[in-house]
Amino acid sequence: MPVVLAVLGSLLLFIILLDVFETIILPRRITRKFRLARAFYRASWRPWSGVGRMMRATNRRETFLSFYGPLSLLVLFGVWAAGLILAFAILHNAAGSAISVSGMPDVPGSHAGFATDIYMSGTTFFTLGLGDVVPRTTAARVIMVFEAGLGFGFLGLGISYLPVLYGAFSRREVNISLLDARAGSPPTASEFLKRHTQPKSVDALEAYLQDWERWSAELMESHLSYPVLCYFRSQHNNESWLAALTTILDVSALLLAYGTGALRWQAKMTFAISRHAIVDLAQVLNCPPLENIEERLPAGGCEKMIALMEAAAIPHSMEGCSQMLTELRQMYEPYIAALSKRLMMPVAPWISTKVQKDNWKTTAWARISADVERVPRHDGDEREHF
Repeated sequence: MPVVLAVLGSLLLFIILLDVFETIILPRRITRKFRLARAFYRASWRPWSGVGRMMRATNRRETFLSFYGPLSLLVLFGVWAAGLILAFAILHNAAGSAISVSGMPDVPGSHAGFATDIYMSGTTFFTLGLGDVVPRTTAARVIMVFEAGLGFGFLGLGISYLPVLYGAFSRREVNISLLDARAGSPPTASEFLKRHTQPKSVDALEAYLQDWERWSAELMESHLSYPVLCYFRSQHNNESWLAALTTILDVSALLLAYGTGALRWQAKMTFAISRHAIVDLAQVLNCPPLENIEERLPAGGCEKMIALMEAAAIPHSMEGCSQMLTELRQMYEPYIAALSKRLMMPVAPWISTKVQKDNWKTTAWARISADVERVPRHDGDEREHF
């Protein structure tokens, strides 16, 4: 029996430490089917999202869902800590529970009991040093010293892990916030093109797509290393990393199908890394692409998008391939739909159907009444005034 307990405790200890290493330290996607952290998120997200789906008020639902990411992270640390304490308690029990309890007679060969093993393991793991329970044998002392060092390192690792996560989250949100004024709230491809109709906007658009190429690469790197970031929601209810990435994919696919010149080449680069990111994230979260998805580009929508390209003076070909656009959409929209359903992050259609104020035009105290005012300049020309 002691041998079986020793093997069980060592196996539990190994599983938890491996999961901690893969989740926090190893900057690489893990393809193994069973992982403790993955099982935890599957088991906890289902009831949490189920409660969220029953909430009709959007603001209340989004607030409730926004708690899941940070809270699940803290609970996961608690699960790891509880598992490590249990593993060391089993090892103490396998070693004969050779623990002396303050105020109780120390009888040679006696066993303190599993409850005392748990208490001994807990006080050692959190390095309390109360002194009311002490090991009596060499094996018990070795277990205690090893657990004390591991517990200290575990707590330090957890404290250093949080700034890394929130740093990646903050970098992700910068471009999402910038997209608000460029593509609306929520962002759409049609609104994005509408707002790039100023002189030299084509050059600005090319540079902007280049920025999003880098953003998509950073998103893929950080969210594959730390998948919990996928559950972290943006500051505003009508914004999300998924909606932003979808808008960039839509614009890039349109420019690939109908655009020409250097802008088309940049759109190709942005589309490639963005599509790579969305597919890999779907695999990490175990979201297979959906076959029957809602049509996001309505009938006649392609012609409207081409008209917007003309208004923005974007170099394009009227003989562009609509079949190519359909094939490009099939490369990412099924994954977008799967992630949207799993994470409860809605994505807007290609063409905005509702007139909604941008987030920067609304505050808790006042609202800007007009989208854009045109005021005369001294030289007689007009300029846009926000």
